[in-house]
Amino acid sequence: MHQIIHHGAVDGVTGSCHELRLADGRSVLIDCGLFQGVEAAPEGATFEQLQIDFPIDHVQALVITHVHIDHVGRIPYLLAAGFRGPIYCSEPSAHLLPLVLEDALKVGFTRNRDLIERFLDHITQQLRPVRYGEWVTLLEAAPRCRLKLTPAGHILGSAFVTFAVHTRGRQERLLFSGDLGAPHTALLPAPRSPHRADVVVLESTYGDRLHEGRHERAERLRQAIERAHDNGGTVLIPAFSIGRTQELLYELEEIIYQQGCGRGRGRRRGHRHTATSRHTATGQSSQQGKQGKQGKQGQRSRRGQRWDELTIVIDSPLAARFNRIYQRLRPYWNKEARGRLRRGRHPLSFDQLVTVDDHDTHLRTVDALASSGRPAVVIAASGMCTGGRIVDYLKAMLGDERHHVLFVGHQASGTPGRDIQQYGPNGGHVVLDNVRYDIRAGVETIGGYSAHADRDDLVRFVKRMRHPPREVRLVHGEPGAQAELKAALLQALPAEQILTCHQ
Repeated sequence: MHQIIHHGAVDGVTGSCHELRLADGRSVLIDCGLFQGVEAAPEGATFEQLQIDFPIDHVQALVITHVHIDHVGRIPYLLAAGFRGPIYCSEPSAHLLPLVLEDALKVGFTRNRDLIERFLDHITQQLRPVRYGEWVTLLEAAPRCRLKLTPAGHILGSAFVTFAVHTRGRQERLLFSGDLGAPHTALLPAPRSPHRADVVVLESTYGDRLHEGRHERAERLRQAIERAHDNGGTVLIPAFSIGRTQELLYELEEIIYQQGCGRGRGRRRGHRHTATSRHTATGQSSQQGKQGKQGKQGQRSRRGQRWDELTIVIDSPLAARFNRIYQRLRPYWNKEARGRLRRGRHPLSFDQLVTVDDHDTHLRTVDALASSGRPAVVIAASGMCTGGRIVDYLKAMLGDERHHVLFVGHQASGTPGRDIQQYGPNGGHVVLDNVRYDIRAGVETIGGYSAHADRDDLVRFVKRMRHPPREVRLVHGEPGAQAELKAALLQALPAEQILTCHQ
């Protein structure tokens, strides 16, 4: 009989790695992610956590649900441990994965270009892109094993994986959810439940809460930006370079368009406004930024805000590269997003969007926005404030009540993002790079922009299967979230279902 072994994301939301071991001892890995936050050491994942501490000689293949670092970050260590098998993923993920791993190598391994290129060549040779909805044979000899990838609606290329294991005339289907997206996620089609699954390994990130509706979250985003504008401050949005950043751009373009500022002003295909090292991302030199708000007159929003003057800053070269890939992969966008393109709008490349590439421009932009009253929204990584350019903005602006920090994604326990989210509204502090920073800036969380399904979405995903599973295993969630989701599933599913939370 096959078994499922969990090597990560057992009672937390990072380090996803699961193993499907067949009766003859052969196995398949599903994801191989990095530990973060409280699940890692204060200075990051430990050497032991990065190492592959389980035998891999019997591992025949790796299947990737999506390319977030907590699902793929340990792949370099897997290859270093000797894994040379095929790596299966969706076609969009095959475009995105080398870029994600290149960045991970630069941060955690080396900046030696030759070594990075050699590693990426190995990865490219091992990649096996799979079309959504197609069955692919992984193992031909009995017990035969096939897999199918289905869109998960989490980020571009995300998928839940269904394995069909054939043993002695019987077929059993095992589903690994990866990270399931919420309905009405920008750009992406919503996940649809499969016809059947006998065993489901289900994420539970938001198993203990419900998200706001799309209209409510967009309205709160608009209001948060307008409040910061009234205060003469900047809205800082920590966001991962892939997925959340593109979703926010899509929503911001819609808000600007609805305010009457962006009609007919989408850029031509391929155009990108990039700040140079001579100026800040707001189009000013650092000294000009200190002279206050400048810009052309334009229409005002309902509360008199000059949305046509608002600058949207993407301070992340990696996010800019992902944006370009997202635009190349437009066939995978949902109907609504493709409809905007047909009407001449460009939700990931619009007039007020500026990208910061080099480090010098980044520092100038931080200085200008920290001291000026120019309205701006800055989206920068990392999404949990554990590093990256967002940290420089936080250091410069957390102590100033004019500015605003807006969280739109999950903040894992033990991360600076969680500390700011938890203690900031009460005037607390956060430690960044071993220095204490008092929090006087506004702090707000909008749950509706999470790329994860909420409690009811997860329950519906299982309940809508025509032939529901006999067993659901809850992973990728903190203990409280797993417990609440377990209670909801027990209430919704037939009594004979076996639900296990691995803690």
